Parts: sequence; structure tokens; C-alpha cells
Amino acid sequence: MVLVRRGNELLLGRSPHFKPGVFSALAGFVEAGETVEQCAAREVREEVGVEITNLRYFQSQPWPFPDSLMLAFFADYAGGEITPDPAEIEAAGWYTLDALPGLPDPVSIARRLIDAACASEMPR
Repeated sequence: MVLVRRGNELLLGRSPHFKPGVFSALAGFVEAGETVEQCAAREVREEVGVEITNLRYFQSQPWPFPDSLMLAFFADYAGGEITPDPAEIEAAGWYTLDALPGLPDPVSIARRLIDAACASEMPR
């Protein structure tokens, strides 16, 4: 899972599987032979067409389905225009820290990642 920052804006996306109105950080699965760093860059590129730099680890969270471990990272925007992959992302956009859309439940690592960014805990 990657939360991309561009100045005071966060890149958030909406999966068609989310509750109505909820946006989150981008996420995906590591492919065989791929590092988590390569996965983070690939998933962001595939899902929204954006390039990232300065990837930083945040936290992990066990995930019961499909028996996975979620790894959360911060990253900085490096270029590209948002072009959501319609197979995975219903909508995506840049949101200022003071005008965020609906967010995931507080128990999720996605929400902790976003909350940390808003609280200026996001390392630069």
C-alpha cells in the first residue's frame, strides 16, 4: 500500500469494491521475483499512471484475506498524470490535507497511513 504525496496533497483512489464515497491509498500484490519497492512503483503506475520516488516504510498489518501481510509506505510524486485503470480504480485524485474525501475505517492500516500524513508524521 502506498500513499503518494505532492506538496500538501495526497493521491487517493476509489475501488469499486469500497463503501460508497470512500477513497484510500493505492494497494496491490507483490509478484514473484519482485521486491516490495518494485511492487509499490508498479502498482501506482498501473493503477493511476503516476510515477513515485522516495519510498519510505510506515507500518505493517496482518490481513486475513487472502492470508496476506499489508505493508504500508509513503512516497513522493515524481511525475505523470492521473489516469485510473478502470479495471481497478473507479476514481482517483489529489486531495489537500484539509479537504479529504471519505476515508477507510480507523482500524485499517490505510486509515492510519492517511492519519499519519495529516498529522505531519509522514517522513519527507
